[in-house]
Amino acid sequence: MANIPHSMPPVAHLATSSGDGIYGALKASKEWIAPTDPKVLKKIQTWQDQKFGLLLTWGTYSQWGIVESWSLVTTRYPWNKRPEKYASLSDRAYMQVYENLPKTLNPKQFDPEKWAIAAKNAGVKYILSMTKHHDGFCMWDTKTTDYRITSKDCPFHLSPQADVIKAMCNSFRKHELSSGLYFSKADWHSPYYWMPELGPGSNQGPNFDPKQHPVEWQKFKEFTWRQIEELMTGYGPQDILWLDGGSVRPPDAAIDMDGMAAMSRTHQPGLIVVDRTVAGPNENIITPEGEIPDHYLPYPWETCMTMGNSWPWHPNDNFKSVGTLVHNLCRIVARGGNYLVGIGPDANGEFDPTVYQRLEGIGAWLKVNGEAIYSTRPVQPYEQKDCVFTRKKDGTVYAIVQSQADTEGLPESVTLPTEIASRVQKAKMLGVGTVKVEPNGTIHFSDSMRAQTANGYAWAIKLTLKKV
Repeated sequence: MANIPHSMPPVAHLATSSGDGIYGALKASKEWIAPTDPKVLKKIQTWQDQKFGLLLTWGTYSQWGIVESWSLVTTRYPWNKRPEKYASLSDRAYMQVYENLPKTLNPKQFDPEKWAIAAKNAGVKYILSMTKHHDGFCMWDTKTTDYRITSKDCPFHLSPQADVIKAMCNSFRKHELSSGLYFSKADWHSPYYWMPELGPGSNQGPNFDPKQHPVEWQKFKEFTWRQIEELMTGYGPQDILWLDGGSVRPPDAAIDMDGMAAMSRTHQPGLIVVDRTVAGPNENIITPEGEIPDHYLPYPWETCMTMGNSWPWHPNDNFKSVGTLVHNLCRIVARGGNYLVGIGPDANGEFDPTVYQRLEGIGAWLKVNGEAIYSTRPVQPYEQKDCVFTRKKDGTVYAIVQSQADTEGLPESVTLPTEIASRVQKAKMLGVGTVKVEPNGTIHFSDSMRAQTANGYAWAIKLTLKKV
């Protein structure tokens, strides 16, 4: 039985995940290149131990309950509809209305302590806070633009927690959650990215050719670097810089990512840089969006997926069940990845009540079964119809039995693969007790055990194996 090493070889791996993410997301990269900085490699190892994170999507658009800032582009899709009240406006007029949203942004219920406690109780280990989306509105006290939450035009600037990024980062670290920052390289508010005289663009990219306007593009690069340096110096220790906006890439729209990553790491040693969808040395983690790769992948990767149907808050959203979230987590971990779940507060700064219910449900499951998830790596044969498999560094293997439906309960029996069954010395179901493994690898579950585990989602069996 081959074990997957906890350390990573410094070579390039082809990525097999190539599907489109939701809402027009760019495809995941097809190549991963291992970093050469030992501090970065060590931090990636720690991140791979954490397994479960949250991405908080929040901006002025949360007042309308729409798909982030995507309604600004001139190309219409079913998913980026504009509010009916403004649907007939011209693109320029709509942008003016949209960019007035800061004047009504006043999330008086904003309570990052409440979020941090809910996340920690859910078994979350790291949180990415959205500093700005493609619309360029800054959720921190930047000195680079007035288009920010601390501007005097925004009612929330009077709050002692007006710099919401600082407040969130402080609360998350206080509760021992790793902190990372989402940052969009694309910035549709910047006159050096979308030139005002040309109007809104048709897609995520700049509305001009940077090679034909090198002066403007140089100003945009300098602007972006200043913003990143603010975030790297004024908001405490950061573990991840998660860069969205994959249209900002060489050769046509380069901003010297090598230099920017190096600058960031002078302030945050070992920082994981995720230049999403831009294959190369600055994409330390591959991030398939809205999908789970269908098999084990031999490099660091993370499925980023919404808890509901939308990244930000959306009225009457349809949230995944606790069972689905648990099953996703188990499958992802068994295939070598992390699970980054996207949720968003509403205009008042509060999560949907269902979000708290789902987090509580995942937390209850992880309190019993977390040792089969955290600080594990995949182990062959990775999974079978009714089980997925993980292992600890000391060689302990876990068979996680999964129900086929949320309320189906524990099956009558499960049969372990031969390469695992032949080495079992003892077996214990976490939170339940000892189970017997037959010589052929079958485990029969008693009626009392099945009654005790009714209406569950997955059950971890800890297997102590003979040394090879």
